[in-house]
Amino acid sequence: MNLELMLPLILYLVLVLGIGFWASRHRAGGDFVQEYFIGNRSMGGLVLAMTLVATYTSASSFIGGPGAAYKIGLGWVLLAMIQLPTVWLTLGVLGKKFAIIARRVNAVTINDMLWARYQSKAVVVLGSVTIILAFIATMVVQFIGGARLLETATGLSYQQGLFLFASCVLLYTVIGGFRAVVMTDALQGIIMLIGTGALLAGILIAGDGLPNLIHQLREIDPKLVSPQGAGDMLTQPFMLSFWILVCVGVVGLPHSALRCFGYRDSKALHRGILIGTVVSALLMFGMHLAGALGRAILPGMDSPDKIMPSLMMEVLPPWLAGVFLAAPMAAIMSTIDSQLIQASATLVKDLYLNYLNPKQEKLEVHIPRLSLLCTLILGTLVLLAALQPPEMIIWLNLLAFGGLQAVFLWPLVLGLYWSRANGPGALASMVSGIVCYGVLSQWGIKLAGLHAIVPSLGLGLAAFVVVSLLTPPPDQGVRRLFEQQ
Repeated sequence: MNLELMLPLILYLVLVLGIGFWASRHRAGGDFVQEYFIGNRSMGGLVLAMTLVATYTSASSFIGGPGAAYKIGLGWVLLAMIQLPTVWLTLGVLGKKFAIIARRVNAVTINDMLWARYQSKAVVVLGSVTIILAFIATMVVQFIGGARLLETATGLSYQQGLFLFASCVLLYTVIGGFRAVVMTDALQGIIMLIGTGALLAGILIAGDGLPNLIHQLREIDPKLVSPQGAGDMLTQPFMLSFWILVCVGVVGLPHSALRCFGYRDSKALHRGILIGTVVSALLMFGMHLAGALGRAILPGMDSPDKIMPSLMMEVLPPWLAGVFLAAPMAAIMSTIDSQLIQASATLVKDLYLNYLNPKQEKLEVHIPRLSLLCTLILGTLVLLAALQPPEMIIWLNLLAFGGLQAVFLWPLVLGLYWSRANGPGALASMVSGIVCYGVLSQWGIKLAGLHAIVPSLGLGLAAFVVVSLLTPPPDQGVRRLFEQQ
């Protein structure tokens, strides 16, 4: 075990645990559900920007994305920049209107908003089940990324790294709730930004500059420096699919959309859009360029997902590598904690309070204990599932992303901006979207070479519009609630 690497990392883990304990103090004497699941809607602009960027920037972005760039080349770096507008789209399309309506209906989860808009139990239950299943899959990806990071960089075994990483994340999330999640996200976003810059500088120095690195990539495979990438993988249908999957469709990701509930005021929203877009651009470019150029420095990696920690150990001094090892660790932790707290909220708030215990008997006794227990149980299940990892985690992550988008994108967006949208239309969109996505993904069917998400979203939109127009409109009370600014 490399102690020079481990010491800074252990200090970082202690720091995030300290934030979790600090955040738990805010629950004393307050509304547990509001504080634990939404942080009493108190985020400022910097925290909003950093938590949204950190939540979206996951193991797939910091481990899987650079791994794909390592394998495919500079074309993947260009493709990854499609993600640049994600913060602007999420906060611009959903932000202000989401926040206003969420306060009116006292919404704590995405399904609270769906219930307020569509008044349909089927919509809420389908949304809840989708969130839980998809979040379990994506959290497995994050746990695998964290364990591989520790395995590669510190000398721990995969299982040891997995248990160390999972224990820390579960502890501060269970203890601190949403406030701990967003505060650690802010810290983690700053660490990711600094760590990415340091790693990229180290790579350029170790490789004698960018021209020499590109020359070496061309020597390995000329396709590594072409827009189409190694094996001509980056075709036009693939790029269109990627644009839908990781840019436009991100508006439909519940854990990103939930950030629109928790900011303080309009000033915080506008500042969050500006800061978040700049930080996202720097992170996406730096991380993926580091992965692509890393092929010239470490050409014989057995697993592309190990390129980032391997590069850190190769081009940085051990103590500095230990400091910046926290950057990819932060990317992974910041996604897990967000999904974990929202999956717990879905179980407790959307299913237990609304259906299993609608009278909310002994609420003050049961809800805090049940919320903490659900968070812990979900995390433990994910930990067990992560014990058998796949070769490349990016594809599993993108599969779960697509499932969430197929279910939530149109009900969220059209529910805000189309007054004729109703419950039957939303349900038809969710069912047709997820069934289409599941069938196409399961059998590997690519219509016109497109990823399954493109026809799935197209079918979901058509089903939403047709069924909504063929069924009665929503009642006037719902329409007034969502049309007032």
